[in-house]
Amino acid sequence: MLTDPIADMLTRIRNANKALHKATSMPSSKMKEEVAKLLAAEGYIEGYDVAAFGPGKELTIKMKYTAQRDRVLSGVRRVSTPGRRIYRGADSLPRSQGGLGILVVSTSQGLLSDREARKRKLGGELICEVW
Repeated sequence: MLTDPIADMLTRIRNANKALHKATSMPSSKMKEEVAKLLAAEGYIEGYDVAAFGPGKELTIKMKYTAQRDRVLSGVRRVSTPGRRIYRGADSLPRSQGGLGILVVSTSQGLLSDREARKRKLGGELICEVW
């Protein structure tokens, strides 16, 4: 049993990115699927698939690289943890890497990037930072 499945997901993505793997797999959940959808929409990963695997579902994330095999995803970091939740209002959302990266924010309207949350004037829990 994992105490922080989102941190496990981010670690798998980070490790696959460092090793230049084409894809990485993990157990699926609604939250992980939403994070993968947001990363795909922002262009950090190529895509993702959810497949039935035994009693549960498996999430496969396809990593994205340039034509010269350079990494598109430079880094990923968990911000809010189960032991230390971090919440911010819409007016005090920080910028990731000076605006070059994104923050994944859990709002009342679902998971959003920090730019979209600022645009909709929504605050929430800071899930992770991607750059």
